[in-house]
Amino acid sequence: MKHFYVLILLFFTAFCMQAQNKKLDRFLNKELKKSVPLITVNELHKMTDSVILIDARSLKEFKVSHIEGAYFVDYDTFTKEDLPEDLQITGKKIVIYCSLGIRSEHIGEKIMALGYENVFNLKGGIFEWSNFELPLVSDKGTDTDKVHTFSKEWSSWLQKGIKIYEH
Repeated sequence: MKHFYVLILLFFTAFCMQAQNKKLDRFLNKELKKSVPLITVNELHKMTDSVILIDARSLKEFKVSHIEGAYFVDYDTFTKEDLPEDLQITGKKIVIYCSLGIRSEHIGEKIMALGYENVFNLKGGIFEWSNFELPLVSDKGTDTDKVHTFSKEWSSWLQKGIKIYEH
């Protein structure tokens, strides 16, 4: 009987995650222009050695947590000079992320306008990365479950992780 309850709990959790993903897809379809090709968390997770990650959130969001190895570029003050020097390496995909993918799409457009190719926007951003329970690090380089959620309204998209609003 105990196994039955565990199975029901697992089924319910999977059902809720699938419903969340459909809601997120609808939201992103409405908000994104899709001017920068999307890459999913699963696709990115399989290729983290062959990509250059760029975090396009605010510094306080980045300090709370980010994907290990990501370069920081501030969304509000982005310039070409903020880009990492190794962005010139050919053959590597450039993946930009933010909380959900809206700010990163804007930064991706700017990077593409500078002539860079192979630029992708992480669908669902760091929220989706955390929802898949993939590792995050703090500004000290230590593992963390904390994610800066930008605002209480946006925090509804973060299902797994500790929600931080200010830091």
